[in-house]
Amino acid sequence: MVKEKKKKMPPKRIILMRHGESAGNIDAGAYATTPDHKIPLTEEGRAQAREAGKKMRALISTKSGGENWRVYFYVSPYERTRTTLREVGKGFSKKRVIGVREECRIREQDFGNFQVEERMRVVKETRERFGRFFYRFPEGESAADVYDRVSSFLESMWRDVDMNRHQVDPTSELNLVIVSHGLTSRVFLTKWFKWTVEEFERLNNFGNCEFRVMELGASGEYTFAIHHTEEEMLSWGMSKDMIDDQMDRVDGCRATSNDHCSLHLHEYFDLLDVTDDEE
Repeated sequence: MVKEKKKKMPPKRIILMRHGESAGNIDAGAYATTPDHKIPLTEEGRAQAREAGKKMRALISTKSGGENWRVYFYVSPYERTRTTLREVGKGFSKKRVIGVREECRIREQDFGNFQVEERMRVVKETRERFGRFFYRFPEGESAADVYDRVSSFLESMWRDVDMNRHQVDPTSELNLVIVSHGLTSRVFLTKWFKWTVEEFERLNNFGNCEFRVMELGASGEYTFAIHHTEEEMLSWGMSKDMIDDQMDRVDGCRATSNDHCSLHLHEYFDLLDVTDDEE
């Protein structure tokens, strides 16, 4: 007897969120006495997270096709992201949350251990000259290192979806929420949309408790353009080509995605308009 293959249940939305205001955001000297992973939220950061939870729930419930929607959370193991999720969770009833998974691969970029403020200022100035993506912090990571572990996380996340490890009911609308950090979220998006290193360098950081919503369009592709305006995407540092790609994903065919389009070909090939005979 042939076992019936389970139907894949792709999430309707993937929401990326940065943690609330932390003690390190208001005083860089905090890192000299407290390890990065133990930096707490401020009271303002907790309030930001509670408000973001209410807004997130309102968005999902308003935009969902029906009442049967659910949320699954992935969270960085850092204190500030865990606390952010606790406060965000106050905006959701228990029946709406399928589960939570702490995921080490979406942690903050490692900057080293205890950080001396003056030394870090010099190091970050050097990073600006070198380039944010490839510069590796002494005793820490580069954004390229973060890219590698985020890529591994994405593979695992899609295996979870393919094998229905979220245990979502076929009649439910699944929303995945990833509570992480600014740079890690930008790296996630660079990997997801196959942006170049140059395009990554354009991107601005998320604000505290800012969340960005990728929704599955009619094309079968995820896009920001359903929930976010062109002006918003411009403010994030996205170029016109990047924004046009988001627009195409709303109701275009799959061939308009970066998997198949010639968005970057002219950067590498000078003879694209030349035929074999002319060559």
